Amino acid sequence: MKAALVSGASRGIGAAIATALAAKGFALGLAAEGTPEELAEVAEACRAAGAPQAVPLLFDLSRPDMPEAMVAAALVALGRIDVLVNNAGIRCRKPFGTFSRTDYATLFGIDFAAAFFASQAVLPAMRAQGQGRIIHIASQMGRVAAEENALYGPAKAALIQLTKNMAFELAGENIQVNSVSPGPIATRFNIESYGRVPGRMALMTGRVPAGRFGTEAEVAEVVAFLAASEGSYIQGHDLVVDGGYVIH
Repeated sequence: MKAALVSGASRGIGAAIATALAAKGFALGLAAEGTPEELAEVAEACRAAGAPQAVPLLFDLSRPDMPEAMVAAALVALGRIDVLVNNAGIRCRKPFGTFSRTDYATLFGIDFAAAFFASQAVLPAMRAQGQGRIIHIASQMGRVAAEENALYGPAKAALIQLTKNMAFELAGENIQVNSVSPGPIATRFNIESYGRVPGRMALMTGRVPAGRFGTEAEVAEVVAFLAASEGSYIQGHDLVVDGGYVIH
């Protein structure tokens, strides 16, 4: 039995990733902050999809040492971690010049530091197993500029660069590291956020050559491929799932 730990698993892309991995037969650790009811629902959906085990794990990854504690708890519950999916993330949209140090510390703490330290924490187990896969969920905003993204974009760019450095160092140990960068995805957060500004949904859709927002399931399918396929020669790659947003 293979096991995967997914952070930010209580909703949106994280929940879709968990369900997709469940369908591949993975036992699952489902980590999120302060959402026990939502996590319980995702765990039940994962069991229904085929997961032999689905364990909710409540952790606030903005706090120091919590990424390490999350990994430790998952190892106790599952016995092993074959795949770590660093999906937890937040947005902080503001014009440059108005960000506070708290904004900076909170966003980088969750969007970058949590993935960094969770990845370090899982290494001993993966090395003992002789294999492992780590998948960071970055963003197309780590590749392009956009309004009010002077914190989020650099944090995701750092995550993409971390992917490359980790892969460079760990490939020889049979530990595969890649990232997935979703573009405009029809999550509840995005629909609500873009919907607050008249015309913003239409403007963003117009920037996508495919002419539509993507779905959570389309991102999850890519993550499941990286987690479960035989393609072990894919290393240090950032796979963009954006309907062509970054190609023009």
